[in-house]
Amino acid sequence: MHQKKAFTLIELLVVIAIIAVLMGILMPALGKVREQARAQACMANVRGVGLTILMHLESNDYKMPDFYTHTGSSNGHLWYAADNSTFLKPKDDMSYWGLNYREYVKEIGLFGCPSWKNFSQTVADDMLYGEGDISNSAFSMNGWLTKIKTVSVKRQAEVIVAHDHVEPRIENSNDMLFAQSNGINLSSYRAGGNRSNWYRGIFRHSTSANKDFETQGKLNCLWLDGHVTSIKETMGKEIPKRYYDPLGKN
Repeated sequence: MHQKKAFTLIELLVVIAIIAVLMGILMPALGKVREQARAQACMANVRGVGLTILMHLESNDYKMPDFYTHTGSSNGHLWYAADNSTFLKPKDDMSYWGLNYREYVKEIGLFGCPSWKNFSQTVADDMLYGEGDISNSAFSMNGWLTKIKTVSVKRQAEVIVAHDHVEPRIENSNDMLFAQSNGINLSSYRAGGNRSNWYRGIFRHSTSANKDFETQGKLNCLWLDGHVTSIKETMGKEIPKRYYDPLGKN
């Protein structure tokens, strides 16, 4: 009779060890691929938001909506009222700026970002949203563009409309990417700021550093002419204020 061949215990342990080593090598690479896919999906959504804004401008004499900057409390991440079925109005408390463009959007998922979902619950808890879903409120609007006529803006390719952020309407310089007088930007989100636990939700793509205030990542940015770029994590010294304030009103 022929004796059946089988792996010895040592051979099995060697095979398992090899598989473990290969998994250790492959998992980080797979994680990077997944994040690259999330970043590309987010960029595609930002580009779609840009097309939506351009359609709105063409239908409204090239005038930006009222984002209630400095004049109203409308500045939140919510699309729906408490019943989770009725849309809020753009001027309602805690309504998301995307509501200004709702008639041009088939699905509010266009305002979502796969990478944002890692941070949306933290923001929702801090903002006391309760059961409100904020996963489709991933981008910030430049509040300084409220009610401006875009035809009066020169160099539209150098004007920021919206970008990845954790604050839905950015209207204060400490929310923006350009450096302030202390030589840094985003001071509310850095060490000692009242939103320091939100920092990693800003430069949230392609991150390679795990420090509280350093991601070595990027954010996706929509410009007024409709093109989209990535901006690497920065202290803001190379970003001028005019990117947000093209008419010098703030």
